[in-house]
Amino acid sequence: MKKILYKLFEHQYMSRAEAREILQNITQGKYSNEQVASLITVFLMRSITVEELLGFREALLEMRVPVDLNEYKPIDIVGTGGDGKNTFNISTCACFVVAAAGYPVVKHGNYGATSVSGASNVIEQHGVKFTNQIDKLRKSMDKANIAYLHAPLFSQALKAVAPIRKSLGVRTFFNMLGPLVNPTMPTYQLLGVYNLPLLRLYSYTYQASGTQFSVVHSLDGYDEISLTSTFKVSNTLHEKVYTPEDLGFTRYTENDLFGGDTPEEACAIFDAVLNQTATKAQTDVVVVNAAFAIQTIHPEKSIEDCIAEARYSLESGKALATFKQFVALNS
Repeated sequence: MKKILYKLFEHQYMSRAEAREILQNITQGKYSNEQVASLITVFLMRSITVEELLGFREALLEMRVPVDLNEYKPIDIVGTGGDGKNTFNISTCACFVVAAAGYPVVKHGNYGATSVSGASNVIEQHGVKFTNQIDKLRKSMDKANIAYLHAPLFSQALKAVAPIRKSLGVRTFFNMLGPLVNPTMPTYQLLGVYNLPLLRLYSYTYQASGTQFSVVHSLDGYDEISLTSTFKVSNTLHEKVYTPEDLGFTRYTENDLFGGDTPEEACAIFDAVLNQTATKAQTDVVVVNAAFAIQTIHPEKSIEDCIAEARYSLESGKALATFKQFVALNS
């Protein structure tokens, strides 16, 4: 690790093979917490390269607990985190809207490292017990059209660095890796990122892996479609810029999407959206993210039709029913 750290401190880059080996060694406990924290700090001061990201990804996927759910052709909807906005669990809520609309979802998530409530926080708040048992995951897919994969159960590396990430409390390259290492290797992915360089980085990475994807970024810094500003969508076919008004939405403020100061407050907003007692802003932002997820699966559909599908899934009560079924199956 010392050799690599000196190399990085001298503004050099790791090869794909070096990045792969470093992460393997982290998983095996070969480095101290201080050394791992130093490595993380390097990537706070400069951008990660495609080769470094791919090397880290290869290591995590090689060491993962594999989960074969390929026959479902699922989608994952996830943000990198680290945008500092502390929104409620928009992506997680959108997953249940999409699942209820008839599209299989395999959500890969974790506890919040840079926000009050990560996907695992809000799921666990409802009494869900995390599992890596394939029969239970398949049952959840068959009965509720969605399965949840708590990241540390499938990756020893993510489990090993969790305390360090939590103590640092800032975004790290592990935020960037999370969306790339869903152990099911989903057919489709909607990913939100917190800046434009990352949008391009992930687009190149997904193109290399053959995943059918959409990467989204709101230009005021959100790692999801926030409807607070113009946003960009990069997918398998093209890049396009939208405004909220283009799609018939109101433009909202940062306060409209605030997730609260505790996991309980974030959970209450999540519940309110599914129960249709949330604010218009909270509802609309879930609908629009779900809509772009649907369009990722069916790019031939207009975004207006996808918005209508997502809104019907929520307003018909199907999304709430799907969530209740998911909780019953996984508690």
